[in-house]
Amino acid sequence: MENSQREAYVRQAQSIVETRSSPTLNAAVAELQRGIGGLLGATPPLRRDLSDGAILIGTPASSRVIAGIGLKLDGLGSDGFLIRSVNLSGNRVTVIAANDEVGVLYGTFAFLRQLQTHRLAETLNIRDVPASRLRMLDHWDNLDRTVERGYSGFSLWDWQKLPRWRDPRYTDYARANASIGINATVLTNVNADAQVLTPLYLAKVAALADVFRPYGIRVFLTARFSAPLELGGLKTADPVDPKVRAWWRAKSDEIYRIIPDFGGFLVKANSEGQPGPQDYARTHADGANMLAEALQPHGGTVIWRAFVYAAKPGEDRAKQAFDEFRPLDGSFRPNVMLQVKNGPIDFQPREPFHPLFGAMPRTPVVLEAQITKEYLGFATHLAFLGTMWEEVLKADTCRPKCGTPVADTIAGMAGVSNVGTDRNWTGSQFDQANWYAFGRLAWDHGLPAREAAEEWVRMTWGNDPKVVEPIVGMMMGSRQAVVNYMTPLGLHHLMATGHHYGPGPWVNNLERADWNPTYFHKAAKDGIGFDRTKSGSDAVAQYSPRVAGCFSNRRCVPDDYLLWFHHVGWDERMRSGRSLWGELAFRYDDGVSRVQEMRRTWRALQGEIDAERFNEVDAFLGIQEAEARWWRDASLAYFSNVSGRQLPEGVQPPAHSLGYYEALTFPNVPGH
Repeated sequence: MENSQREAYVRQAQSIVETRSSPTLNAAVAELQRGIGGLLGATPPLRRDLSDGAILIGTPASSRVIAGIGLKLDGLGSDGFLIRSVNLSGNRVTVIAANDEVGVLYGTFAFLRQLQTHRLAETLNIRDVPASRLRMLDHWDNLDRTVERGYSGFSLWDWQKLPRWRDPRYTDYARANASIGINATVLTNVNADAQVLTPLYLAKVAALADVFRPYGIRVFLTARFSAPLELGGLKTADPVDPKVRAWWRAKSDEIYRIIPDFGGFLVKANSEGQPGPQDYARTHADGANMLAEALQPHGGTVIWRAFVYAAKPGEDRAKQAFDEFRPLDGSFRPNVMLQVKNGPIDFQPREPFHPLFGAMPRTPVVLEAQITKEYLGFATHLAFLGTMWEEVLKADTCRPKCGTPVADTIAGMAGVSNVGTDRNWTGSQFDQANWYAFGRLAWDHGLPAREAAEEWVRMTWGNDPKVVEPIVGMMMGSRQAVVNYMTPLGLHHLMATGHHYGPGPWVNNLERADWNPTYFHKAAKDGIGFDRTKSGSDAVAQYSPRVAGCFSNRRCVPDDYLLWFHHVGWDERMRSGRSLWGELAFRYDDGVSRVQEMRRTWRALQGEIDAERFNEVDAFLGIQEAEARWWRDASLAYFSNVSGRQLPEGVQPPAHSLGYYEALTFPNVPGH
């Protein structure tokens, strides 16, 4: 930071004016002192009176000065905030104000973000309101501290030591989430364990809720639908059974006695073997409404996941969530939210947006994204996912009319957490960017992914343009690199069985057809791709007519979704002028080339980045390049064999035979 700029910032941060004490306002003051002291080298003192360069924080209820200066706080809700430069009694003062104290905390972090990224203006006039009321992390953490699809160590929640020992990292976790506007956390895996609802564990959950509360974070738990049988000794979990309904009401009452601001339940039901209302010939609405009725007196919410697929031979798995939930629109109680994955299959490197977005106008819908990279190279591959989420948020649903993006159809966002006990929290330096970008886009659906990336780079690696520009460039191209070397042109679910580590397009021996990669790519002598037009499964009909018309039309559908919606002959011409086979090979090769370019870019930064973090990223990019080659070589070897075609000229042949790749096994991959 140049001296003149630093001096200008110091003038705006001379002192902090004390307001009414409370855990949240005290947290905001502590963040200002810690942040300004670290960034500017001088910790601003607390004062009771206004002076030039003071920072005044609070709400009209906590500060008579804020109440008296006529700030327009209408429309900010409970989470929005103002940051404004004002003149009070001849003193230049920075005011961070909100209706509720948590809004003040969010404003405090926004002020520090402006300061840290060298974007703090001489005169401040910032008004910010979140786009969604629910901004949530979903932890797929088990009670034994393993994490399903977790690649950054064990679960943060040390259940054995709770509630008596509250690890300081719990507070740091809450601070990090509050800094990006996340206001809810689900502590346990969607493949739920009913034991978390017992008194032993509820006392532990209450301890975490106590830590998170000052930072505006409400705790949710996953509810196992069969808990009345497993914990209550009942003979059924039928949602219309009076004893079952009474059991859930009593359990909810018990939880709220222990955790008064408990958020509610997240439920995975009748999916992948989990129990649910369909076990009793009831609908998802029957199950959700039973739980909602139990939570309603306490202000709790049921978040019901729409990720379902049943064993119906021959039915396109991509259609099943829409088929089950669209008829139920308007059937759910007001405190039920439907959580819908960004795409209709399962967190693939690229999917079209889910057809349920815009199709449930009478039901609050939450967009579910996956921050942990189950299908994108785990923790070691650099894949910035802000571009993925921007893509889906901007997608035009044409419901109720064209020009209605997914962002306008949702009431919240939930992200499957990538946080664990690793020293860097997320398993790699760059995976922190996905946690950050998720929170920023959940707060502001219109925030460009590039802007989120640049904010993170400036706060993580520094503000020097010769560092910022190349790293942002790496990040913005990284997800497309992964798509190209894993699943180009709309291919999907080609990963190896169970752990999803590495390629497995040849797999065709699993119990269910729609667990096999061959089900999804349908490669044969005549071509490749899943026909979802009228001549195939007709999954396109679940979208609005305008969107369906484009996806159905070979001249309109983007190349990125081509093989998702069409079965295409190997020799058919693409927009590039290449044959499909030539384009597929080009994309696989391009994915590897992009990773090689990222490595060159990173190595050019040696000396600009501290040695420890530089060496870790360099090593991880080496892993990514080797595994990108593996993906390319194994996939092209398989598709060359299926199609009967030689590799196009200029494409490097696979390093090994197809049999070599098919024989590889990885029994102890993390997160499985």
